[in-house]
Amino acid sequence: MSELRQEAEAIAEQFSDHLDVAPADVEERLETLVDEYRVPLDEASRSVTNSYLEDAGMERDELGRGGSESVLVNEIDADEQWVDVRVKLVDLWEPRSDSISQVGLLGDESGTIKFVAFETSELPELDEGACYELSNVVTDEYEGSYSVKLNRTTQITEIDEAIEVGDNAETVEGALVDIQSGSGLIKRCPEDDCTRVLQNGRCSEHGQVDGEFDLRIKGVLDDGETVTEVIFDREATEDLTGMTLEAAKDMAMDALDTTVVAEEMADDVLGRYYRVTGPTFRRYVLVDEMEEPGSVDTESALIEARSI
Repeated sequence: MSELRQEAEAIAEQFSDHLDVAPADVEERLETLVDEYRVPLDEASRSVTNSYLEDAGMERDELGRGGSESVLVNEIDADEQWVDVRVKLVDLWEPRSDSISQVGLLGDESGTIKFVAFETSELPELDEGACYELSNVVTDEYEGSYSVKLNRTTQITEIDEAIEVGDNAETVEGALVDIQSGSGLIKRCPEDDCTRVLQNGRCSEHGQVDGEFDLRIKGVLDDGETVTEVIFDREATEDLTGMTLEAAKDMAMDALDTTVVAEEMADDVLGRYYRVTGPTFRRYVLVDEMEEPGSVDTESALIEARSI
């Protein structure tokens, strides 16, 4: 069975209790997008699913795929998958939006992962330090970092089990030798369940939207032997550069150009030596902690390391 046919059958199964959807009809719509319009299969699948959601008058979090797989948090490596996890609530954070009821960090023996629960899901609140079996949560991906979303179909069971939380963080260091494209002042999709970076004002899932400003740096650390790509989120970027989001917006407005923000940041931080710690995904270290060793002579360190 082809990958496209498998995806068509999975979509049809999702709507089997709500619409009369034949796998062949779904496959035809996917084929049109993939073969005629050269749309990637994952984007085509989202587009077709959104169309059926509209037909059924449903929200995305009302869907679920039967037989969710039980996984460890560091095994999550795909977007929009329905999974079950047994976790400890490690930390709760202050929500930045009124639409979010809880946000924080879940963990198991393999490491930790961010979770979000929305007000519209009307779920009972989780307690920090307690352990839970969470059935039917949805995976989400942002800049190579995965999280899980609790939704209306999520079943929450508190368990009497001491779950030891592992550490999946990595520490790397080196001179910041490059700031990549997509750094500085950016715009993200404003939808509650989406933080994708906009390209020419468009979100890959929600189309043309009025974005919300954010800061980030996608950089490269070089210790003379190993090159590591790192991502600083808004908080880490503000700590790294001393530039706040409001200051960056004012700078871009004065220049009528957002690229000046990344250029200003590059002037301040390129060539300096940093030690960062955070979870890894694919080729990136996602920076949670950062320090600038004051005793390191960057140029001498690079020369010495490359001579070994």
